[in-house]
Amino acid sequence: MPKLISPMESKEFAQFVVNALDDLKSINTVTLDVRSLTDVTDYLVIASGTSNRHVKSLASHVSVEAKKRDILPLGMEGDDAGDWVLVDFSDVVVHVMLPATRD
Repeated sequence: MPKLISPMESKEFAQFVVNALDDLKSINTVTLDVRSLTDVTDYLVIASGTSNRHVKSLASHVSVEAKKRDILPLGMEGDDAGDWVLVDFSDVVVHVMLPATRD
């Protein structure tokens, strides 16, 4: 049965996401701890891809790797265009975008 990550696991899962992004050579990946700023999420992971196809592939890879651990995203947005894709895992939110969009 799919599960949501718990707050105690959110830091570990954020690192898991970074590793999955690194698998496909993301660029300028950063992790922001936002626990003191909001109750909505614990961590934001932000990364860039080199093209629309790369952005889509990075986001898809994170989702697929998480599913292997029985962790399903609550949703994914922007994967149709590929200039900015958001993958919401509740306690960890992943933003993958083109450098121009990120700027």
